Amino acid sequence: MTATSTEVSLPGVTTVRASGREIVRRGLALSPAIKDGLGLTLLLAVLSTVGGSVVPVVIQRTVDSGLGDGGETTLSAIGPYLLGALVLVLLTAVVAYWMRVRLFVASERGLAELRVTAFRHVHDLSMLTQNAERRGVLVSRVTSDIDQVSLFLQFTGIMIVISLGQMLVATVIMAFYSWQLTVVVWLCFLPLAASLKYFAARLSRAYDTVRRTVGEMLAVVAEPVVGASVVKAHAIEDRTQARVDAGIQRNLDANVRAQKLVAVTFASAGLVGGLANAGAVAVGVVLGVAGGLSMGTVIAFAFLVGLLVGPAQMATQVLTEAQNAIASWRRVIELLDTPADVVDPGPDGVGLPDEVLGARFEHVAFAYPDGPEVLSDVDVTIQPRQRVAVVGETGSGKTTFAKLLTRLMDPVRGTVRLGDTDIARVSFDELRRHVLMVPQEGFLFDATLRENLLYGRDDATDVELVAAVDDLGLIDWFAGLPHGLDTRVGQRGESLSAGERQLVALVRSALADPDFLVLDEATSAVDPQTELRATRALETLLEGRTSVTIAHRLSTAENADRVLVFDAGRLVEDGSHDELVDAGGVYARLHASWVAQASLGIVPAAE
Repeated sequence: MTATSTEVSLPGVTTVRASGREIVRRGLALSPAIKDGLGLTLLLAVLSTVGGSVVPVVIQRTVDSGLGDGGETTLSAIGPYLLGALVLVLLTAVVAYWMRVRLFVASERGLAELRVTAFRHVHDLSMLTQNAERRGVLVSRVTSDIDQVSLFLQFTGIMIVISLGQMLVATVIMAFYSWQLTVVVWLCFLPLAASLKYFAARLSRAYDTVRRTVGEMLAVVAEPVVGASVVKAHAIEDRTQARVDAGIQRNLDANVRAQKLVAVTFASAGLVGGLANAGAVAVGVVLGVAGGLSMGTVIAFAFLVGLLVGPAQMATQVLTEAQNAIASWRRVIELLDTPADVVDPGPDGVGLPDEVLGARFEHVAFAYPDGPEVLSDVDVTIQPRQRVAVVGETGSGKTTFAKLLTRLMDPVRGTVRLGDTDIARVSFDELRRHVLMVPQEGFLFDATLRENLLYGRDDATDVELVAAVDDLGLIDWFAGLPHGLDTRVGQRGESLSAGERQLVALVRSALADPDFLVLDEATSAVDPQTELRATRALETLLEGRTSVTIAHRLSTAENADRVLVFDAGRLVEDGSHDELVDAGGVYARLHASWVAQASLGIVPAAE
């Protein structure tokens, strides 16, 4: 395990590539349950190797008791050896079983901890960081990469201990019989042992590439599965398949390169084993002719050399799997080392008053990493219970404004306040209790309607869920669902129409009962009846609350108490609809364009 320098792939982290030893140390520290009772487990692993080593001893005693020189061998002469060997083999089988059960339980507990920690950290990352990494790559770090570590710990990793124990026991027995043959055997194995460091470095780089291409492959496979309707609608199956094939081919090429190195190390171990066997037999015959060794000892040595060859070949496989697992462990640790740039104050955070709050932007600016400012010097106050529409062309900064208000991102300068409190000092739980963002497309999980609504309030009863639907004037729609609250919505809510998904999102928001709503107004085309339902439900939902709506349709701005107009990252106009139309500025131009489109029967939008 060697250390070479490179940069990690996740945004936000640039570091020197840690050695394999450091990665294992960090990994075990992150999964302390793996080390529970590890000393006893390793002792059991060593003891489990004793049974295999006793067989050459029984062969030696059997041959040298008379069979080797043509004499008679009685059962009474060799019986105690056979019985002892049988008992020892049975005991080591029980020990091996006990060892593996302990290992499986400890490793699964430890890796479950690591999986939970990694998944939690993904959600702690800001939307900016998450959007910079493909979802399939993030998922692979929490799933397949940890699975690879699990495979190593449960099967390959323990073979290191078993193989070392087997080699140690075999060496001790060989030295007891003949130190000369022991030296001959180990002289054959030393070049292989010395070469493993060289192969380890190359395998480490090869399996880093393998694990990276696994994540990339999962990403390119997952995207067209999720976007299957788009693929079919645009008849781009061939182009999509070519992209998937390319991802799979990159992973195949990386695996082939890595396996070629594995084949070299495995074949080298077999060659060394053959040389060691030949050397032991040749020197053993010479020593036997000189009267220094018995025939049984020479034959036993051949079997003992086999006990070395197996672990030597296993060592090459262990080396392979170790580098694969370390590459996976490294990717998980890189994920955990990615800083949560929007930090949750947690229990140290301050509370917010139980009242309807306004908001204040104090000279706020925001820029993406290594990019220009997309929001500059925004200074504005939103009063409690005020309905504010935010308008502007694409790229004007209005969505960034909403994300800063809900603390999905933090400004590079300035302060965002709820009431008089800097929202950076408020815990996420407290912030989400008061401020809720309703996205443009309400994401639904592949579950029942009930389970999706409970994301708004997890302790709500069925009676309260139906009451929330009724309060928003949606009971007629609810009555038309085939199974009521038990209706399954499908993956991403695809069993419902786009408009129905918006209705579910509104009910979920009502159950959460926030003081402050931030809405990204939906622009998807829905049938007039559903649009009317959504409009009425939204009107009820906004009653008595502060709201900021990213207005894609200027009819929303017309009905707002106040309109904020963004242009090129700056707040350029602030006033009521009538005031801004009369002012003849940016909003007046947008509104005139919107009215012109409406007169032609085009569904107009603000961007």
